[in-house]
Amino acid sequence: MAPGRAPANKELYIHEIDRTPEYEEFIQKLEAFHEKRGTAFEPEPRLPTMHGHVNVDLLKLYKAVIAKGGYDELNRVQKAWGVLAAELGMHHLDNKGIGQLSFQLKLDFYRYLAAFWVQDQYNREPPPKEILEQQSCASKHGPVLTRTTENFKLSSSRSGVETPTREERPGESTPVSGNRASGRLREAPPQRVPFQPETGPSRQPRQTSQHATPAATTTTTHTSHPPHTQPANHHLPQHHNPNNPLHLIQAQQAALRGASSTFTPANPDTASRLMEPFEPRPPISVPLRPVNTPGNNPVEFAKRQRQLRAAAGISDTQVFLRPAIPGIGFEGPNIYMRCLQALRSGIPAEQSFALNHLVKISFERGDKYKFESFLGLAEGLIEKALEISSLFYGIDWQISYLNDQISYSSESENSEIAILDGLNGTSDILDRISKLKPKPVLDHMQPAEFSDRLLRITEAVLTIRNMVMLVENAIYMADVYPLKDLLCIILRLPELEMLVEIKHFALDTAEQLTPWLMLDSDDPLYQTLLLQLYSTDRGTILTSLRAISRISMNLEATNKLQNVPAIVLQNIINWLLLNDEELMDACLDFLYQYTAVVVNVEFLLKAVNMEHVVPHLVRLLAHGAKRVKEDRVLEPERKAPASEEVVTLPPDLQEELTKTDEPQRCFKWLQSLFEEDPESHITQIAIWQAYQSSFGALAGGSRNVLSAADFIRNVSHVFAKARAQIIRSQRSEQPDLFIIEGIRARTMPLDPEKKDEYSPCRWMVAKGPYRKRCNQFFLGGEKMWHHVLVAHLGIAVGEGGKIENKEVNASCDWESCLKYPQPVQMKLSELTRHIKTHFPSPQKRPLSEGSIDSSTKRPRRAYITPAKTMSLAWEQTIVTRDERNPKMEQAAGIPLSAVLVLRNIARNVVKTESEEQLLKKHEMGGEGGGWNEKLFRPVMARLFEVMTENRAMADYITSLLQLVQDDYTPLF
Repeated sequence: MAPGRAPANKELYIHEIDRTPEYEEFIQKLEAFHEKRGTAFEPEPRLPTMHGHVNVDLLKLYKAVIAKGGYDELNRVQKAWGVLAAELGMHHLDNKGIGQLSFQLKLDFYRYLAAFWVQDQYNREPPPKEILEQQSCASKHGPVLTRTTENFKLSSSRSGVETPTREERPGESTPVSGNRASGRLREAPPQRVPFQPETGPSRQPRQTSQHATPAATTTTTHTSHPPHTQPANHHLPQHHNPNNPLHLIQAQQAALRGASSTFTPANPDTASRLMEPFEPRPPISVPLRPVNTPGNNPVEFAKRQRQLRAAAGISDTQVFLRPAIPGIGFEGPNIYMRCLQALRSGIPAEQSFALNHLVKISFERGDKYKFESFLGLAEGLIEKALEISSLFYGIDWQISYLNDQISYSSESENSEIAILDGLNGTSDILDRISKLKPKPVLDHMQPAEFSDRLLRITEAVLTIRNMVMLVENAIYMADVYPLKDLLCIILRLPELEMLVEIKHFALDTAEQLTPWLMLDSDDPLYQTLLLQLYSTDRGTILTSLRAISRISMNLEATNKLQNVPAIVLQNIINWLLLNDEELMDACLDFLYQYTAVVVNVEFLLKAVNMEHVVPHLVRLLAHGAKRVKEDRVLEPERKAPASEEVVTLPPDLQEELTKTDEPQRCFKWLQSLFEEDPESHITQIAIWQAYQSSFGALAGGSRNVLSAADFIRNVSHVFAKARAQIIRSQRSEQPDLFIIEGIRARTMPLDPEKKDEYSPCRWMVAKGPYRKRCNQFFLGGEKMWHHVLVAHLGIAVGEGGKIENKEVNASCDWESCLKYPQPVQMKLSELTRHIKTHFPSPQKRPLSEGSIDSSTKRPRRAYITPAKTMSLAWEQTIVTRDERNPKMEQAAGIPLSAVLVLRNIARNVVKTESEEQLLKKHEMGGEGGGWNEKLFRPVMARLFEVMTENRAMADYITSLLQLVQDDYTPLF
């Protein structure tokens, strides 16, 4: 028994990877170990098990092997790896599978964990990968712990001889001894050759006798077979001696009977020369042609028979026909006709057989099983379903297709009540049902005969329901009037739990039939469906609403839906308040059909409070809406070209760097004035001159100054991607260009410590044609404000930073400022408040200074102008794609149904008598306007909002607003 199968009395454990922090840390160690060792590593190797392929948890495998003593100890026990696989949850069904599974598990440990095990558990250097991972785990190279390069070579050699190379190994045709433990395939056994004596004369020639010595024969034998392999033919003697008398007698007998052509000795010296001049005859090609037989050409033989009968003067009608044996060659009716005839037979057993198969056929072959192909099937199913009244009312309905037999009045006998009109339908079927007296039937306990009859009737109704799901069958059954009577009878049965199923089948049938029926308000089926809306069963209400809403949907006639009771309308409005999308959808479909008629809208105004209904319908316009946000790009992102000009250092930064020693000063200078840009470069002479202009005056001072070569090397230390390059000139008269690629000059200096950008002072110090900016850099608006007051306005700052608020006659000379272009007499506080609007906003700091490290701040790339975007947000409800134009989205679902109902109300409410009465009432005194103003004025703001934010609903809301605004003038 395979060890991989789990015990039968325990729950089956399936191997899975537990991705714990310990497991993630262990896998990271293994990846680092194999990367350093230079070997391949697979974190989650796959194994085939009885549950499919599973990924191995190397941490579980590592711990399990260590618990059993390690890899070398586990290899000493037979089938130990199979037992380990079973313990880890890697089960298999058969012994063959568990063998493959255990070997693969052992191989995974050998490849990925063996070397790590040696280092981790024994703190030793594992064997080299040439004698460990690159060798098979099935080879006998000794334990892993004691494996070295020397003992590996000794184990690989045979009897002190090293392992032969590929060229030194014997050929495939040479048989060698098989070693099952080595894992090689078995070599083919030596060819068995039957014994054949020599056919030459008994007296051998002298030349032949000189070579055919026993020693030579023995040498030849050893050449053909290895020393440890015996010849396959046990008839062949080990020592061939031509002087042996027995051998001479056998040779003489062979000479008399001739040579054998099937024997080819292995030794060419002792081979016979008689077959050398023999040449076999070449094969003779024989042309073949097909022969006509009655089997492969029956048409030709039938033609010949007719020709023979015509030559003999015998006509085809005179040919004697053998009488057919009864029953031979007749397969009987198919299953369809078998079920139809069994249903008509009236035998309970046959009907059970027929109805059972009809249910299966109608369900499985509903796309091809049609009533018009089996005449009488629909009538048979209806007659069978009508038997349900005999179980609960004690009446047997009979269908009559003769007009003279159908004459029923209120004074008719009970026998005439049971006759149904099969030609035009029974118009008074509801009156007849109301006169029936129900039989006392227990709901949860019935006799066996009663249950069997009810089961057969239910199967008949289910067959009808399955078949009318096909459109062709629904059209066919729409003209079968007894089916409408059957639906009325079933839906008017007593309220019993045993009848819930058959009533739902009847409602499903009615839902498929009503699109092909034109039902008036006094039609029995229409009134029966309306009666179902009093139910508390959700399924009954849903199916009834759908059936009523689909009346004459596929016909030219209009579904007027008249005489709907007020209580039904109130129930429908209440169901709209429920959080049931399917029920809301059915109610809105009904209201869309109902409000399309002016008379119905008039009755709806009286039955329900429309001032509460309209706001709820407007609320449904956003049913299932989602807020969608989208950023539209107005102008794409732009990148400024690189410049060779380097900005000057701000005064405070210049003073700080002057006191700094090299190379730190060079580092901070580069960080302040340059930034990384893989697509830009600057010439080495430009950056060196900029550095010299900043600190060249210190060359004779005490501070050490970098040379040009050291400065260029420091650029690569500050910016990792920057490198010095030479651009070779294409022309001889132009010199080569020495550049530093990967950096560019900043447009604004940067504080290397705080990572904040300096801002330039844009105060115009000179006007007219020679306009010039101040262009000094300051960190923060406070310092810049103090600079403008002192340097440009000439305001003296007192002690503690106090300034006298005096009258000044000054202008604002900030670049592009149009507020005070000419000097104006004003208070100094008013001028300074305006000037502060030009300064940069202060940098936002965290609540605690130590919460965010300033070194981690990412400076803004000043050379990139961000893209100008505009954020749009709107509401999106359920939409569907147009089949003719897939890119166009159309409204769908509950929001679409709600706006269609609102549009019907707004269109038809102005045509009702209530509209005229409301207008007359307003003429006598009060506010003006009709029903549209009364119903839609409170929700106009929401309608405009939906129109502007919901693109799919915009066209429908627009048409609704046009109908509403035609009736009155809005306030806005």
